[in-house]
Amino acid sequence: MALNDLINSINGILFSNYTVYALLITGIVFTFWSVFGQYKALTHGISVVRGKYDDHDDPGAINHFQALSAALSATVGLGNIAGVAVAVALGGPGAIMWMWVIGILGMSLKMTEVTQSMLYRNTDDPENPHGGPMFVVKKGFAEWGLAPIGSIIGGVFVITMIISAITGGNMFQAWNVADITFTYFQVPQVVTGIVLTVLVGLVILGGIKRIGAVAGRIVPLMCAIYVISALVVLVANIGDIPAMLGLIVKSGLPGFMGGESADATGAFLGGTFGYAAMWGVKRALFSSEAGQGSSPIAHSAAKTDEPVREGVVAGLEPFIDTIVVCTLTALVILSTGAYNRNAESEFATPESIQFVQATDSETGEVRPDTWTLETPALPAMTSEARRIRQAPEHASGWREGETIFFVVAADQDLNTGRDLRKITGTVNRDEQDNWVVSWNSLESKMKPHFREHADGSFDLGVYGDYSGASMTAYAFDRQFPGLGKWLVSIAAWLFALSTMISWSYYGEQGIYYFFGTHGEQSARPAVMIYKVIYALLILMTTILAMPLFGPDKKAIIATDHELDMWTTLGLGVMLVANIPIMWLFGAKAMAAYHDYFRRMKAGGDPPHAAPPIADVVEGKDV
Repeated sequence: MALNDLINSINGILFSNYTVYALLITGIVFTFWSVFGQYKALTHGISVVRGKYDDHDDPGAINHFQALSAALSATVGLGNIAGVAVAVALGGPGAIMWMWVIGILGMSLKMTEVTQSMLYRNTDDPENPHGGPMFVVKKGFAEWGLAPIGSIIGGVFVITMIISAITGGNMFQAWNVADITFTYFQVPQVVTGIVLTVLVGLVILGGIKRIGAVAGRIVPLMCAIYVISALVVLVANIGDIPAMLGLIVKSGLPGFMGGESADATGAFLGGTFGYAAMWGVKRALFSSEAGQGSSPIAHSAAKTDEPVREGVVAGLEPFIDTIVVCTLTALVILSTGAYNRNAESEFATPESIQFVQATDSETGEVRPDTWTLETPALPAMTSEARRIRQAPEHASGWREGETIFFVVAADQDLNTGRDLRKITGTVNRDEQDNWVVSWNSLESKMKPHFREHADGSFDLGVYGDYSGASMTAYAFDRQFPGLGKWLVSIAAWLFALSTMISWSYYGEQGIYYFFGTHGEQSARPAVMIYKVIYALLILMTTILAMPLFGPDKKAIIATDHELDMWTTLGLGVMLVANIPIMWLFGAKAMAAYHDYFRRMKAGGDPPHAAPPIADVVEGKDV
């Protein structure tokens, strides 16, 4: 608990308002500096990806399409499934508007940081270039006669990147896949860990060319599966889409601009404006990695002699990741009513439920300002809830070991800014074969009580605790029962695999920075050790997700909230390290950007005919 408190405190500093403001200002500045370069990404960037400027003689290892796929494989992932659901659950629909803001500004951030990295990348070995913010700051400071300072700052960035690779790029992915696979198919987490370890290991041992080739196949496949499924759901709810878009904008604006926080109804606890903005920004950053400094590492492997050319390609990432995929997920959750759904079951009278002070499990002493519940057997689920779960007609609908919750009025929730809180419990069978609940405790100085409706009745509803990827799956199941289970499971595996292999490469380049002073050969042993550790970390994380350790046999990483603390830490330290680098060398990137488009406007380096798409995907065009 002490460690969790420490991590939360550090995250509070890393994600203070000042950090968010710094990122937003940086995005705005480079948006205007590039004269809305987002347009160039959506026009010229697509032509570059299509292969119209590819040249076999340019330095690099992979083509523009493969570089984009490798970078997208790290960003389009579980953050698009689970992260969006977390943002909506805690920040409300308004969080999506702030995801859009970060997505648009993120396009200029990506263009800038990738252009910087291409300007300063190491091409001593044209077939295996190295780049990223660490090389930018190292070479940039060397030009100023401050090489030792640049090397130190670059080393600090590499350390933050390895933290992020371990947490968000590896642990977050492995834990969620293991959890989803166990939840839906009862496959032990360790089995999932073994399979993931082998698959990832086979890919990363082949280096960036194999990573680019695999990503070039997986990314289009996983995006197609997910986007088509989401569109089918949205077509079925097409009449609700305009209202949902209006709700996103209205609840995302502050009060002085006419905004209004979404009502806390059903399972939704309701995030106020400030929390909507915070969760939207936080999850968009985690999803798109804009300003984080990771994507430039993948793009630095691209075959090109024009740094800006790869920069505009990178600008496509936040658009695809955040504006398209994240928005589809959000609209599925909103249009199906998953986020503010009605209760799965409801107790008849408040008199049958007692709020009592919790006691210490070891000493039996009463814990002050800590509450739990005593309830009778659970009533059967509603017919609608059983339909969604595909439960037999006469079954209760409950599942052994699932988590449920009441919504109660208590002390303010630090995640939403509202005085509504969840009190959760685990469903079990008693000796009489009744469905009962073992309720967890809730810390609150105020004695909790059930929220009261306008008509004087109380909300005694019991809600399934869907969070992260399970909420997205539930949203699909509300429209087409059974779809969510398979879709999210397949997507989770594909997304996680692609993300883990890309982040392994980012960490690998960090190892090269430390050990590659004398070239590829000097770094090879350290890189191999890193790859082995990275793969084994996948297995270790899935083991830690199993309830094997401790006196109460709880998992060390038991919830997605506990995991989120560590992924947030990785993201935060990279942002804090990379934003100053962007400001220090942004002028050089912008000068190169405007020079490139002046030359292109004057007719320099005209495009050639686009090669066949199959050749682009395979990398045969270069």
